[in-house]
Amino acid sequence: DAAIAAYLRDPDALPARAAAEPDAWPLRLALEADRVQELRYGENPHQSAALYRVRGGPAVGLSALKQLHGPDPSYNNLLDFSAALGLLLEFDEPAAVVVKHASPCGAGLGSTVGDALRRAKASDPVSIYGGVVGVNRLLDLDVVKELGGIFVEVLFAPAWEPAALDEVRRTKKKVRAFELPCDRAALGPGLVEYRTVLGGLLAQSADLADLDEARLAVVSRRPPTAAERQALRFAWRVVKHAKSNAIVLATPDQLIGVGAGQTNRLDSARIAVMRARELGLETAGTVCASDAFFPFRDGLDVVARAGATAVIQPGGSVRDPEVIAAADEHGIALVTTGLRHFRH
Repeated sequence: DAAIAAYLRDPDALPARAAAEPDAWPLRLALEADRVQELRYGENPHQSAALYRVRGGPAVGLSALKQLHGPDPSYNNLLDFSAALGLLLEFDEPAAVVVKHASPCGAGLGSTVGDALRRAKASDPVSIYGGVVGVNRLLDLDVVKELGGIFVEVLFAPAWEPAALDEVRRTKKKVRAFELPCDRAALGPGLVEYRTVLGGLLAQSADLADLDEARLAVVSRRPPTAAERQALRFAWRVVKHAKSNAIVLATPDQLIGVGAGQTNRLDSARIAVMRARELGLETAGTVCASDAFFPFRDGLDVVARAGATAVIQPGGSVRDPEVIAAADEHGIALVTTGLRHFRH
């Protein structure tokens, strides 16, 4: 079993083979992990919990986590932290993300991480309270000042400016500050994800698929503009990390609205628009990303009437012609990716 565990850590071994060979997953599986710490409690106070570090895990995430300040992390902190890191690793440019209950509620890009955080905070200035905030560059004093008096549970970055850390230690006693690499390449192509179910364990190759420009297909009469393409790329990377069914509204550098975790795509579209408007954000001129195809035209109608000018979605529905016709009726650009990003 230990040999199998070592085999799983080969970045070129299991997931790539399993995708092509039905019998590539081993008949028996052994995972080795060391307890890092017992947690105060689990997802709720009546549940007990502990944190384990998987031996041979990727060089990012918990295996490289260094706490600089604050109380020990909670079970929920670690879940949100993992979700925030996954989203942050999507971006090469300076970026900031905010995650609450394992779903993104803020994301922004900028010339600096301070600029990026300003946009991420503006995505949802209500939900950032008690959230997890991450940036992918040196965390400087500008970032701390941008947070101001807002309480966040976790603040992390690949490196900290000494003055920024001193300010957090002085003014934010309960904030958990972490340092860890934000290098997507460190994940490797063979990362395996595990999830327990009652009486079993699910294993799958991690969803590391990036947007493949060669697979994009413009299926509407009007193609997207250069600015719309930039916004669509940003929105697609964010929607990938929202809970399904997920709809995202965005500009080229800011998340504007999120509808996630709904049992139908129409409600997700309505919530994305509603939340943006409740927060005073402009939906006209945004673009929309959907993590899976529109099964009917109604969801696209909702975002188009809200002012979205371009939509990106996987395509593949039997009603694709109906959805394409709706895009043409509204005069918006519709792009398909041929790639789905469900997240349960």
